[in-house]
Amino acid sequence: MRKLKRGIKVLLGGYLLLVIMLYFLQEKLIFLPTTLPQNYSFSFSQPFDEIFLTAADDAVLNGLHFKNEAPKGTILYFHGNAGDLSRWGNIVTFFVDKGFDVIVMDYRTYGKSSGTLSEAALYKDGQLFYDYALDHYQEQNIILYGRSLGTGIASKLASQNQPRQLILETPYYSLLDLAIKRFPFLPVKWFLKYQLPSNEYTQLVKCPINIFHGTDDKVVPYDSGERLFNSLNIKQKQFISVPDGEHNNLVDFDAYRKGIDQVLGIAQANKSDDK
Repeated sequence: MRKLKRGIKVLLGGYLLLVIMLYFLQEKLIFLPTTLPQNYSFSFSQPFDEIFLTAADDAVLNGLHFKNEAPKGTILYFHGNAGDLSRWGNIVTFFVDKGFDVIVMDYRTYGKSSGTLSEAALYKDGQLFYDYALDHYQEQNIILYGRSLGTGIASKLASQNQPRQLILETPYYSLLDLAIKRFPFLPVKWFLKYQLPSNEYTQLVKCPINIFHGTDDKVVPYDSGERLFNSLNIKQKQFISVPDGEHNNLVDFDAYRKGIDQVLGIAQANKSDDK
């Protein structure tokens, strides 16, 4: 009996230690930033401005503003949880080549951006860049685009503003829901500091919502994006499935490329030009 009690105590102690470790290490599991020296010089094939915006708490946030001579619209892009603008700047040029201006920011602790991370700070910083976009463009020309981690931020902003549309690539129902499925044996809802409830924010969105998700996504499961889509209560919504697509390679598939052209109105414009 003593050995049994001792074994139970050891198991409970190990379980408690695991919970404590995850609580204090959760930011390192969620956010995978790389940093850049302040004198780092970005280089891209398309024209751009490097921008720095200062938050209310004096955090300085780095961003890139890509420009076309006659833009078809403006995409405010919120990137995933890994890397920095030296990587994401190259990724968003996909949209610049299609004739769109693009504004993309680095979150706090990423790249050249400073400040302390928190869920509330992510939303405020996102709004700061949305306001920057409003200073340069009419709101009906602004498209919010979120990818992976950034889908929660983009959804929050879409619920508070009136953009042209919201595009979500590999989104989660909520970060809390994702964590519960990944760690079903842990009380994550009690200690998760970043919940990003996209499912709640999208209920307040009035603009069209378009979701892209790969069927072979091992990071954010396909059914998480499907569940988010099925929860939407607006008529102007679309779920574009990318067969065999994984988490970071949707751009390699025709289903995504054709879908994004349709969503952005490029396919329709090309048909009109053919006439």
